[in-house]
Amino acid sequence: MDTLETVINNYLEYCNSQKCLDEKTLKAYRIDLRQFSEQISIINIAEITSKTLEQYIARLHEQYKPKTVKRKIASVKALFHYLEYKDIIDHNPFSKILIHFREPVILPKTIPLHTVETFLSTIYKQQENAKTSYQKRNALRDAAVAELLFATGMRISELCSLKINDLNLYDGTILIYGKGDKERRIQIGNESVINILTEYNDAFDTERQACNNFFINQSGKALSDQSVRRMINKYTSLASIDQHITPHMFRHTFATSLLEADVDIRYIQEMLGHSSINITEIYIHMLQCLSKETSLLQSIPGKIFTYKFSLPLPLMQTFFYSCCLPLLPSLPPANFGVLSTVRTFPALIFVSGAVFT
Repeated sequence: MDTLETVINNYLEYCNSQKCLDEKTLKAYRIDLRQFSEQISIINIAEITSKTLEQYIARLHEQYKPKTVKRKIASVKALFHYLEYKDIIDHNPFSKILIHFREPVILPKTIPLHTVETFLSTIYKQQENAKTSYQKRNALRDAAVAELLFATGMRISELCSLKINDLNLYDGTILIYGKGDKERRIQIGNESVINILTEYNDAFDTERQACNNFFINQSGKALSDQSVRRMINKYTSLASIDQHITPHMFRHTFATSLLEADVDIRYIQEMLGHSSINITEIYIHMLQCLSKETSLLQSIPGKIFTYKFSLPLPLMQTFFYSCCLPLLPSLPPANFGVLSTVRTFPALIFVSGAVFT
């Protein structure tokens, strides 16, 4: 008799050795399947029926948000597909279950560009006013992390997993391993971002050799997602910014800035590492919704919520070097000197109901 606990352990081992899933995905599977095993209280796998699954799904809806429910169902569903594939069960109880529920559309939250400037300037002030080498080194690393998040739109997990050899600071390229170990290469065109990364690289060169990660903590270990979140909270507080800022909001700001600058959505998809254009299109939906809100606000006499802003140079240069330059015919380097004269690029940034043009 195959017990549920046994098949779950075998399936997780299969996911690790055969499917080569990353540790985060395995951890999510492990949590979801353990929860499933505990809640249904059935030992024999053959006793699990469609009704058992329907009752479990109903309980999930009572406890979690739709997105979480969807993930947990997917984990259990994958387990039963495996059991069917391995002929451990004769019939898949999921085959007679229709799962239809609509996830609410959650619009991405962005950071106003003046807030980004305040945030970054606060980090540099901390570095400038640091009284000890420990504080100065911390601020240097924090500045490099924040600049890279804003200039590339990479995920926090991608940033923390960067290896030393993934960055080529001579030509300004970064090799990023995204979800599913998919590779993409981004060109950083802004010299000030390259300079802060180079300064950090030189300052932490010796300590990083042990773990091979580009960003490390003061113990010489890889910088964690949680450490970056704490860092962002720290400078948000120091700068007296009245907004909760997360690492992913830098990514949203990067994407919406490019989109509002009329950058082709397919290029944005490539730079963000989205597996489907549908994921990237959520930014279009967000801007459309806020555009309607803007029209309503501007129709009110005496109420104008418009500010003048431009697409920051780091974003414009990153886009140009990563997406435009490879499409241009081969030209002598001198012909690209015009880049040095490019200072800003018009953009519309919608943030929290206000419109930035």
